[in-house]
Amino acid sequence: MHRFWIERRPHNGLTYEAYVAAWEEALRQPLAGLDARARRYLYYRRYNYERAQRVAEAYRMSERLARALEAIDQPQLWMVLTEDWCGDSAYSLPVIAEAARRSPLITLRILRRDENPDIMDRYLTRGARSIPKLVAFAEDGTELFTWGPRPAEAQALRDQLKAEGADARQLSQALIDWYEAGGWQQVDTELAERLEAIQEAQRLSSSR
Repeated sequence: MHRFWIERRPHNGLTYEAYVAAWEEALRQPLAGLDARARRYLYYRRYNYERAQRVAEAYRMSERLARALEAIDQPQLWMVLTEDWCGDSAYSLPVIAEAARRSPLITLRILRRDENPDIMDRYLTRGARSIPKLVAFAEDGTELFTWGPRPAEAQALRDQLKAEGADARQLSQALIDWYEAGGWQQVDTELAERLEAIQEAQRLSSSR
């Protein structure tokens, strides 16, 4: 595992299956006795679980991403910083997980953002702990690429609405509408672009 995880970690990251199992366990928590904040986050987890399930069922990998994954010839570690209450993650993580499953050379591990602030703070977006954040490493720990916290088009939409004065609720709903209209499929495109860029750089390096 990557050197970031050697010290003071309770585990070496969760597999996607373990992450989903923990998510499902959290959903079985009764509402009785929860304060308003905890109750709100439980609702977020519930809605996001349903969204993630819909994406997982609907997703069909593009030929472009499949080819890029097939071209991987060295082990990679994909680290994702996230939380199950995150709406962007609900739409993106199933695509990332399926991509990782397609290649025997990719190991996917998930770290909870709030339990790993020292790692999260290495991968801030405009100074914020925005998630999900995917960081891919080579076997020797070299950083290959990063992705997140959302597709470029979704980020541009958010930036535009924020500049126009939209509040947090309006921003959240606009992004959900964008994802629900099929925008989450851009995660596939952007993963393919990241992998192709690495492979092209490696090709150019080897030809020198």
